[in-house]
Amino acid sequence: MAGELQKNSLSLEQGPSAFEHGDASKNFDEDGRAKRTGTWLTASAHIITAVIGSGVLSLAWAIAQLGWVAGPAVLMAFSFITYFTSTLLADCYRAPDPVTGKRNYTYMEVVRANLGGVKVLLCGLAQYANLVGVTIGYTITSSISMVAVKRSNCFHKHGHDVKCSTSNYPFMIIFACIQVVLSQIPNFHKLSWLSILAAIMSFAYSSIGLGLSIAKTAGGGHVRTSLTGVTIGTDVSSSEKVWRSFQAIGDIAFAYAYSTVLIEIQDTLQSSPPENKAMKKASLVGITTTTFFYVLCGCVGYAAFGNDAPGNFLTGFGFYEPFWLIDFANACIAIHLIGAYQVFCQPVFGFIENLCRKHWPENKFITSEYAVQVPLLGVYYVNFFRVVWRTAYVIATTVLAMIFPFFNSFVGLLGAASFWPLTVYFPIEMHIAQAKMPKYSMTWIWLKILCWACFIVSLIAAAGAIQGLAKDLQAYKPFQNQQ
Repeated sequence: MAGELQKNSLSLEQGPSAFEHGDASKNFDEDGRAKRTGTWLTASAHIITAVIGSGVLSLAWAIAQLGWVAGPAVLMAFSFITYFTSTLLADCYRAPDPVTGKRNYTYMEVVRANLGGVKVLLCGLAQYANLVGVTIGYTITSSISMVAVKRSNCFHKHGHDVKCSTSNYPFMIIFACIQVVLSQIPNFHKLSWLSILAAIMSFAYSSIGLGLSIAKTAGGGHVRTSLTGVTIGTDVSSSEKVWRSFQAIGDIAFAYAYSTVLIEIQDTLQSSPPENKAMKKASLVGITTTTFFYVLCGCVGYAAFGNDAPGNFLTGFGFYEPFWLIDFANACIAIHLIGAYQVFCQPVFGFIENLCRKHWPENKFITSEYAVQVPLLGVYYVNFFRVVWRTAYVIATTVLAMIFPFFNSFVGLLGAASFWPLTVYFPIEMHIAQAKMPKYSMTWIWLKILCWACFIVSLIAAAGAIQGLAKDLQAYKPFQNQQ
């Protein structure tokens, strides 16, 4: 990479003349950066890794709160909104023209090129707060899946009446150690293999959960379901019904949100065919695939468990039999989250490292690359700043996950704060600016209506997250997270 960086800087200094003479044009794109090789297939894998997440496991609970009518309707509505706004955002990667314009490498750069002003800062705050929050949440969720494997084996060995208490913290440390190593992957462009593996894992555990739900449904047994979900007076109080419905809408809305990393994913695509066309195809494939799994897992899970659907429908089978299959499913979740963590933290890494290189271009600790021969893998280029900073980030997120094991409630709040600006507001506003759309035209009006409707949904989801956070804090005991 040291050689590549040197060539990269030379090509940038030489400007267009270098490419006019054909110098290094085979190895670099028109902006002087290493040639991008991503395709719609690798972008689809990134999207599936980012979107499906472990959130699919809570959809049976979400459908149970909303019922047979509103639940699937909300799922389909958010799949359409996410796909529509992702196509608008894909056209903003290059500006001012979506095919021949100048590249913008991050979401903040896209907003700066199309809107400018204070909106750039607001975009950065929403994006990076969400990314950091998600990585902390993934540390917690992965440890829960690892604990589930250990408890399942304990139940199988000692009987179902044994308590089998297990601490999450050793598994958080294991997860962190893996992430310290994987975080040395230089950038998003080198992440495709991990995203493909993570996407395969998400299909695996979703399919297992779906299969177990179908088996449970076919096996008979009385479960209560209804058109409106959990019943007031029988399952919940009237206030609980409202708060749970808010949380369910939030769960579904944020299960689709991947706009925080869309531009970074698009920046991995090769320039032919045009990046916006490839990204739209990847978005269609990714969102269609995830919606198919979401509807199946949510609806079949609700049919299997009824109004008593658990927050994680893989745990609803009691950690009992077939214990080996549930072990495998939880192992797949952990592996998937290992990849998903990287998808969400790489933009944070890139942002800080580019900022430091810009401010201290002469600092060798920040800019120098050293070649290291790695057996079976060839030459790897080490940057000491990257090693120290990324390791510190992983440690910090792990410590926060340990101190605040209910941090998923914070993530829900961060998601509520970022869903509307990043998934809806900025894509719509940039599309209006890019298209020079007349104010109060029909298209302008319905885009604004969509924007405000999603804003209200974000407020509702934020209220549900705050209520859940308040409940968590009431029983909060630091470092007492036992399963």
